[in-house]
Amino acid sequence: MIVEQALPTLVLIAVAAVLAPILAEQSRGLRIPTVVIELLLGIALGRYALNIAHLNDVITALSDLGLGFLMFMAGYELDWHRVRGRPLTLGVVGWLTSLAVALGCAFVLVRSHLAIDTLVVGLALTTTALGTLLPVVSDAGMLETRFGAYLLGIGTAGEFGPVVAVSVLFSKKDPLLVILLLLGFVAIATVTAVLASNERPPRLVALLHRHLSSSAQLPVRVAILLVLSLVALAFKLGLDVLLGAFAAGIVVRELSAGVDSQQIEQKLQAIGFGFLIPIFFIVSGINFDLHLLRDGSTWLRVLLFLCLFLVVRGLPVGLYYRRALSVGQRLPMVLFSSTGLPLIVVITSIGVDEGRMRAVNAAALVTAGILSVILFPAVGLRQTRQIAEDGTDLDAGTDANGGVGCGDYPTAPGTIVGSGSEGRSAHADVEPGVEETPRGQSRASDVSSADLRKGTGTGGGDARPSEV
Repeated sequence: MIVEQALPTLVLIAVAAVLAPILAEQSRGLRIPTVVIELLLGIALGRYALNIAHLNDVITALSDLGLGFLMFMAGYELDWHRVRGRPLTLGVVGWLTSLAVALGCAFVLVRSHLAIDTLVVGLALTTTALGTLLPVVSDAGMLETRFGAYLLGIGTAGEFGPVVAVSVLFSKKDPLLVILLLLGFVAIATVTAVLASNERPPRLVALLHRHLSSSAQLPVRVAILLVLSLVALAFKLGLDVLLGAFAAGIVVRELSAGVDSQQIEQKLQAIGFGFLIPIFFIVSGINFDLHLLRDGSTWLRVLLFLCLFLVVRGLPVGLYYRRALSVGQRLPMVLFSSTGLPLIVVITSIGVDEGRMRAVNAAALVTAGILSVILFPAVGLRQTRQIAEDGTDLDAGTDANGGVGCGDYPTAPGTIVGSGSEGRSAHADVEPGVEETPRGQSRASDVSSADLRKGTGTGGGDARPSEV
């Protein structure tokens, strides 16, 4: 009976899920992400607009599964090997600085009686929507550049940090006990990830490969088993289940590394982005209190939070990236790093459910998040195009005097280093993970700015022959 009652709304959610990517495709000039349209369509279906979608336990359960799979895919998308070294270090230090600034801003809001809880508002201000940004920067050819490596470092910290902080700071248990439990969980997840990344028995690899395209879909079943196991472990330890799903994503990425990794990733994305995750965002839109936006004071909060995104996530770029990025590169980096929505929806949902956030602030934060993913990447892309037109490629850093040069890196990962002094960096060392091209190949000066933007720069891999 409950399932039958849910069917009409599930059909409406399915229609919205189909329309969202089609409408996103039609907004090429604005580059509106699919997740934004899913939220907007959910709002249109909800009780504050058309009032034709009605939620029950079945739909809520599917939405919760979508949230869990969203966290799983967030962990799966993190590529620690590509951001290791300077990009990840700066990303983590920058996020910790953002957290301190955000908590300070949230404290002022609480003291001004504009908010209830410092932690919830503060954490919502520290997120970076890496999953939303990846398609944008990848399509623009920036992902494999030096600029892209630093952006990945910022995004990795901006997703991983808030998830861990939610597990620790939102718990009702003693903070010391939570930290100890968290350390135990991390140790178990780390051991699992290390075991998964080690060389696997050939018979096991052959077995998984045989059933990858069969009706058994064994690798996908193993992935789901790991998700449920780590979620159950996190729940048993009294930690947030989202941390378990996030850790499962990291473990499954290590486990699936190999010749079949792309196929496995496509199948997992089909389950997540094709089924469960859209339900979460559309249901979040259905629950969105649209009436709150009729009040002018709510829009003032939206503008306030939008500005705070720029301050909280942009300040570390100005503080720590002066030698890593040129002046022209720092502005788009501020805009990209200040883009946040999926985790904002997650954190505000938890805050409202636990009575730690006012509905008006949740609505204002989500609206500010929607505006950030529409405006910030579009302006950031325009700035990077201007940089390219001015003749400065995205692999250039700044030297100690502020001019364009090698900066903290002797070379960007994958940048070609030719023979003799003409093609070599002035520095002797190469950052961990950066490989030099053998002598006798093309010099760095022979690689055009367009080639670097296509992927000859950072990314942890060698330059592809077609781009040299």
